[in-house]
Amino acid sequence: MCDEAKLARWAKEGLSRRQFGAMTGMAALAACAPMEEGEGGDIALPAMAENTIAFETPDGRMDGFFVHPVSGPSPAVLLWPDIAGLRETKRDMARRLAGRGYAVLVANQYYRDAPAPIWQDFADFADGGWPRAREMRGKLDAEAIMRDAKAAIGWLDAQAPVDTERGVGTQGYCMGGPFAMWTAAAAPSRVKAAASFHGGGLVRDDNPLSPHRLMERMKAALLIAIAQDDDAEAPTHKTVLREAADAAGRPAEIEVYAGDHGWTVPGSPSYAEAPAERAWANLLALYQSALQG
Repeated sequence: MCDEAKLARWAKEGLSRRQFGAMTGMAALAACAPMEEGEGGDIALPAMAENTIAFETPDGRMDGFFVHPVSGPSPAVLLWPDIAGLRETKRDMARRLAGRGYAVLVANQYYRDAPAPIWQDFADFADGGWPRAREMRGKLDAEAIMRDAKAAIGWLDAQAPVDTERGVGTQGYCMGGPFAMWTAAAAPSRVKAAASFHGGGLVRDDNPLSPHRLMERMKAALLIAIAQDDDAEAPTHKTVLREAADAAGRPAEIEVYAGDHGWTVPGSPSYAEAPAERAWANLLALYQSALQG
């Protein structure tokens, strides 16, 4: 998972703010391209609308970023960012997904403390952001995120661009991985697909609300994409997750990918394009089956 040791290693390897910024810039250019390559050639992306939004939760006023096709109601997706929070890279990731026909809300998981963006990019976060993140994320236990998830899905369901006849998807990165699982458990009647990418804390042995223990509450198909270095640190977790999914009768794709923690996020020092694109294709397949089928 993303921790202080990894940040120190990235710094030791000499990744400068300029290098971080270059990676983020290239990702933005790719995400905003008007055409995207598909198996049958280029895919024309629909016109989209986007805006910064805010709504009430039991714990305060959450802000976020909402992007959707203008052509008509679309299935909703709630996206939980990684530890560096809602920033332009996450907006670009949401735009890319919206271009495939989804109404995407990116939540500011830190809204209890500050509106987004708290950090402009991962380089900004890596430059001393960990102590503040540690303090803020201490408030984000399972109960808090489940309250937030219910409020966010309620807000989505009230929006005209959202097709409420279809299920909701949710996806999370790094610390957002368990948030996606908690979302699926919090709103099982609405959430039909949940994806965790290099999620930290999916198996919490001493916690009755560990995501793996809540699979019986869920009615979602699952995609759990594990980083190779996270798997090396906790090699039994994939088996625990597999057994929990099977016991709960949850359809679940659980796989270790050829990328280190953060490999799916442009702008991360671990970003790896080939496995990131494979994870993206698997996410689209999950949503196509569970939300569009």
